[in-house]
Amino acid sequence: MSSEGSRVVAAFAETRDGRLRKVALEAVTAARRWADALDAEVVALLCGPPGVGPEAETLARHGADRVVVAEDPRFERYAPEPLAHLCAEEVRARKPIAVVFPASALGKDLAPRVAARLGAGLATEATELRVEDGEPVAVRPVYAGKAFATVRFPGRPALASVRPNVFQPAEARRPLRVEPPAGDASGVESRTRVVAFEREAGDARPDVAEAAIVVSGGRGLKGPENWKLLEELVEALGPQATLGASRAVVDAGWRPHAEQVGQTGKVVAPALYFAIGISGAIQHQAGMRTAKVIVAINRDPEAPIFKLADYGIVGDLFEIVPRLTEEIRKLRKGEP
Repeated sequence: MSSEGSRVVAAFAETRDGRLRKVALEAVTAARRWADALDAEVVALLCGPPGVGPEAETLARHGADRVVVAEDPRFERYAPEPLAHLCAEEVRARKPIAVVFPASALGKDLAPRVAARLGAGLATEATELRVEDGEPVAVRPVYAGKAFATVRFPGRPALASVRPNVFQPAEARRPLRVEPPAGDASGVESRTRVVAFEREAGDARPDVAEAAIVVSGGRGLKGPENWKLLEELVEALGPQATLGASRAVVDAGWRPHAEQVGQTGKVVAPALYFAIGISGAIQHQAGMRTAKVIVAINRDPEAPIFKLADYGIVGDLFEIVPRLTEEIRKLRKGEP
């Protein structure tokens, strides 16, 4: 079904194992902001294995006027070529003003593939979407987060991927309207195949890029044997918290790369970020400076992290962190 004659902003709704991911709701929320400013509808593209259709209700609840449901057994996991082909065909058919992708691991691979097929401009890792002179504009960090670039698009559609955790999912309920895809990817072969997503054994914590609270440690912890201090703090903070690490720690082999926060690691934007024993080099700041509240603990009062922190504690982390953990436990138990 074509959208010719209507104004549309499209959003790619990422799924995993047939369920929507949080970044999908963030992409729809971001698209809703652009659409409201452009007097347009939001069309969400929901791709997944057979049975993914009921997830459309959640997208309508978060602002999608229409949901295109494309069910294919290959979409249970990421299928780059068929998915990129289907997205590009959908854009050609519906002629949206703009398209929003999540800047997740999948989105970072998919969005450029779609942009290349369309010959369209792509602004990656956007932290703000707005409209100027009736045209969509994206704002994204540059130079390791030291500056922000305002990106204008020479043609349409304007493609943007939005940084995880920046556009928090917001309800903007619309009547549920489901449509079939305009394109067909059945004849497109995959040259690569994702066989599985695996968590580390025993790891039930959220991914560092998606957690609401991140507790990151640096070289100030002096060794991997001291990471139990951070693990206890994370446990006290609850299931929404997870561990992060600086590049120096990961390079030293103390922590896995999946936990690395920074320019060469993951970009995070949690509600609360703890930087413990981290000096705060610009490369690390590039990965966490958009956190809503930053708490720094470091014995060096001149550490760069304090210039960015909302709350700073100068002192010995080996004394401060256990006391902080104990106080948080008391608060959660309702003790005085």
